[in-house]
Amino acid sequence: MIINLLSGPRNISTALMYSFAQRSDTTVIDEPFYGYYLKETNIDHPGKQETMDSMDCNYQSVVKSVNSFSDAPVLFLKNMSHHMIMEDYSFIKDWNNLLLIRDPNQLISSFSKVIPNPKMTDIGLKQEWELYEYLKNSGREPTVLDSNEILKNPSGVLAKLCERLGILFDTNMLQWKAGPRPEDGAWAKWWYNNVHKSTGFADPKTEKAIVPTHLNDLLEESMHYFNLLQQHSIKA
Repeated sequence: MIINLLSGPRNISTALMYSFAQRSDTTVIDEPFYGYYLKETNIDHPGKQETMDSMDCNYQSVVKSVNSFSDAPVLFLKNMSHHMIMEDYSFIKDWNNLLLIRDPNQLISSFSKVIPNPKMTDIGLKQEWELYEYLKNSGREPTVLDSNEILKNPSGVLAKLCERLGILFDTNMLQWKAGPRPEDGAWAKWWYNNVHKSTGFADPKTEKAIVPTHLNDLLEESMHYFNLLQQHSIKA
């Protein structure tokens, strides 16, 4: 079984990857299309060259490798929706797709601390909605996960998720050891500081996220796509 997580950045996607890594039947891969995305867009990200040097930057050979994987019953891919810039991504129709979303106030507030002037193409919410519609129209409607719902009730939401995937829920998914992990991508030193301090899913944030005023238009557009997706999400 191939589980394909498609997420925006700053969205507990790494924590969810760590969660699945605790399963004895699962192998995880961290953002296998990141190198391809950086090569094709030439976008300036922290650790860009080191990331590209560390991985396969040809998406076709990445897909071939994923589809030929046989080392464990379950393969969990943590992907970013905005990395899916290939003209033909029909290959995902053969996978079990999950869309992970987060309140844009929290997402943009967090992401802008690393990338000061993000665009919609950086945070992936529009792309997630387009992927949702594409998969649904293909008869492969994806499961939608709201990060806040997971944080409110990790065991409840993960149990429902595992039921949908047809795998048994494993309580080991609720905790992991702090610090860097072997499955981390080369970019972890720039992006994973907070999750490396964690040993499980944190409590939901209660403080109001502050979005820089110059990103208000992005926030408004993002809320539109978030609301469309959120109505389909698994509830705690």
